[in-house]
Amino acid sequence: MNILDCTLRDGGYYNNWDFEPEVVSAYLDAVAEAKIEFVELGLRNFPKSGFLGAYAYTTEAHINSLDLPKGPTYGVMVDAKTILESGFSVEVAVKKLFVPASESKIDLVRIAAHFHEVENSGPIVKQLKALGYIVGYNLMQAGGKPDDVIADKARQATEWGGLDALYFADSLGNMDGAEVTRIVNALRTEWNGPLGIHTHDNMGKGLDNTLTAKSLGVTWLDTTITGMGRGAGNTQTESLLAVLDKEGSVYNAKPIYELVIRHFEPMQKKYGWGSNLLYFLGAQYDVHPTYIQNLLSNTHYGTDEIVGAIDYLSKLESTTSYNGAILNTALSFNESTAEVSGSEATIGVFNNKNVLLVANGPSTQKYLTAIKLYIEQFKPVVISININESLPTDMIDYYVISHNSKFLADAQRYQALNKPVILPVHRFTKDELALMDNLELIDYGLEVKTGKLASNKTYAVVPSDITTAYVLAMLMESQPKSVKSVGFDGYDKNDPRQQEMINILDLYTKNESAVEVVSLTPTTYPLVKGSVYAPDC
Repeated sequence: MNILDCTLRDGGYYNNWDFEPEVVSAYLDAVAEAKIEFVELGLRNFPKSGFLGAYAYTTEAHINSLDLPKGPTYGVMVDAKTILESGFSVEVAVKKLFVPASESKIDLVRIAAHFHEVENSGPIVKQLKALGYIVGYNLMQAGGKPDDVIADKARQATEWGGLDALYFADSLGNMDGAEVTRIVNALRTEWNGPLGIHTHDNMGKGLDNTLTAKSLGVTWLDTTITGMGRGAGNTQTESLLAVLDKEGSVYNAKPIYELVIRHFEPMQKKYGWGSNLLYFLGAQYDVHPTYIQNLLSNTHYGTDEIVGAIDYLSKLESTTSYNGAILNTALSFNESTAEVSGSEATIGVFNNKNVLLVANGPSTQKYLTAIKLYIEQFKPVVISININESLPTDMIDYYVISHNSKFLADAQRYQALNKPVILPVHRFTKDELALMDNLELIDYGLEVKTGKLASNKTYAVVPSDITTAYVLAMLMESQPKSVKSVGFDGYDKNDPRQQEMINILDLYTKNESAVEVVSLTPTTYPLVKGSVYAPDC
């Protein structure tokens, strides 16, 4: 059995492969002392746009600058796509990226490939073997593939001759023990050489799947320190060592435990890898973990938006591979290319009315009793921005939603409303609108234009896709007597959402038709400060 630790390679998806030298040095010493057999130092790539750290390229020059302890066999990974789409022949591309193994400190090269790339991968394996390397081949996203397809890829790998290890990867993190068993059995029909497994922990099954594979005779087991790796991460090196310790293993786990506590747990707190509910949901719906990772890393999106995006992505094809354009579509929560449209139904609706805007900040719950008394006493027109978690529906006069993320997350609750809903109809699909057949819809369109906030009778122009901006533009179609707000708490000053809202409010106050907004609960936004406890004089 071999453990292959690939922390610097898979973990690089969180820090752009830019590891501190002190961490790398401590890591290399620890894995060597732990007697781990193989260490994957990083990726091998042609130049890419933007800054990436040393372990995105793991050049010979950089490797030679490292003090590599004796013991482990060192290696790198290259994507088949890197070779096949380089613009060079396979032979030329391989020779541009790799020197002969006799001239390098690395002895192992693993090729990561999607199933459709297997047919063209034989020459890559042959060229690397000719250079003297131990060669592994990783079949990515093996889960869910039919037995005959898996077996056919194994047959091709056998026909290449010379391949040292054939891996299968749980790239989406949604395998269980039965699926691992099925894939191993399918591979074994055509491949008699060493097998390896690379797991992801989206559903918390990474370690169990690794141990299941081991029990089936899989002899190359991938791990990373604290599971540091793309999305929810991988099987944790320290966890596998702890299990093997009970079996009287040859490994020395203590240096890894010290490495975890001193260096990697602080990094984990900073970058946030590890399984959670959202990765679990993504795995359930075959959504690539990079979508979830990027959604979580953007503080602009709350849990409900992310859940809505996962639901949206689950209904699309081809989300098992990451595509930034698809993510952008998911973040706007619709693929609609319909022209901006709307009605004039909001014009003058709030003329000479006292309006109370209600948002979902924690202060709405904290001051709920006072807010209820305020509404009962002064009887403002109450507009809820999305469904409010605290205020009873019978105290709300209008609901406003500007995109369907909230609707996707709360579809059943929206269907139960008996109050008018203001929304841009053109941004919703026919199926979504059909779910709102029983509702009174007021169609007010929306167009996003950077740096602009305006009302145009039938639609709003807003600087960013924020429902508050949509509401403020909609209010400019009327002349309210007053506009008060509760639950607009704000964010930390360094949170990008804070600056985004400040920019929206700045554009609003510069508009001649804008009515001053007074916040009745504490807020960090540049609003006029009032109090829900004060008399309305």
